[in-house]
Amino acid sequence: MLKLDHITLIAPTLAEGAAHVRACLGLDVPFGTRHSYMGTHNHRLQLGGNVYLEIVALDPRGVAPERARWFGLDDQEKVRADWRDGRRLRGWVAAVEGIDAVVAAHGAVFGDVVPLPFADPAFAFSIPVDGSLPRDGVLPSLIDHRGDPTSMAEIPDLGARLRSFTLEHPDPSAIGALYRDLSIGTPPAILQGPNFRYRAEIETPGGVKELT
Repeated sequence: MLKLDHITLIAPTLAEGAAHVRACLGLDVPFGTRHSYMGTHNHRLQLGGNVYLEIVALDPRGVAPERARWFGLDDQEKVRADWRDGRRLRGWVAAVEGIDAVVAAHGAVFGDVVPLPFADPAFAFSIPVDGSLPRDGVLPSLIDHRGDPTSMAEIPDLGARLRSFTLEHPDPSAIGALYRDLSIGTPPAILQGPNFRYRAEIETPGGVKELT
């Protein structure tokens, strides 16, 4: 079964991502880490229940990996276009045990199983060959923690709690069927909408606010 691990805000720059979250939630999310193996970096924020928010962007000081980066971050034109369109909360990552079997059972939709970090793999992540988001982000990326889940103690807790995570889509019944086929245990709520986009309702010390 697939389970919500974290939601991802994919930004043209980390500064823009942090500023957007500040504007939406009134919180200054601290810097997280540099992914030397992906040429990206992030900020992270606990959302309760072993779920967190990741703000991720291309690291201008990073070194490009020998394969495509995750989260579509090699295609900076698309990242910027989605950002301008207001599609900033852009996707999510689902935790799974036995990632190889899940990916094998669903063809190429999730991409390759990539052990990370490359030299000393601690976990595995699904990344399409071109680095794009699975089904443009309608489907989650997959992570297999290999028995060692993310330590919440390493992620800042500023009192934010995820109350709801929603996917708007022109064809919600088809997406619901797809999620059921994948045995997603904690999928986003799916609502009818003119365009595909995510919304998260988050309780903060300043009240309930929305991240898009």
